[in-house]
Amino acid sequence: MKGRLNNKLGEIQIGSDVIAQCAGTAAVECFGIVGMAAVNMKDGLVRLLKKDSLTRGVDVEIVENHIRINFHVIVAYGVNISAVSDNLMESVKYKVEEFTGMEVDSINIFVEGVRVID
Repeated sequence: MKGRLNNKLGEIQIGSDVIAQCAGTAAVECFGIVGMAAVNMKDGLVRLLKKDSLTRGVDVEIVENHIRINFHVIVAYGVNISAVSDNLMESVKYKVEEFTGMEVDSINIFVEGVRVID
């Protein structure tokens, strides 16, 4: 699904992959987020994704120019998960809304693992 914005010169379409890239980049910039997670449903394994595959840990759904985002993240050991999640939600909401001009309805965060940072 693509988001559609109309202006006096025509229509702008924004793909969900573009929004996922923006959201993933904003997410890994947040304190306490180690990276995005890929979940293997068959084996139940979770692995940390590299920086170049940020969109695989982000699911974006666009319904009537309203965006819903699901994150699968790995957090740093010892951080307050609630505080990190709040920071992630606020940061991603602001950056995606500024980037796309569409409203973010909901952001769901699934903490898939904890990792010790050196």
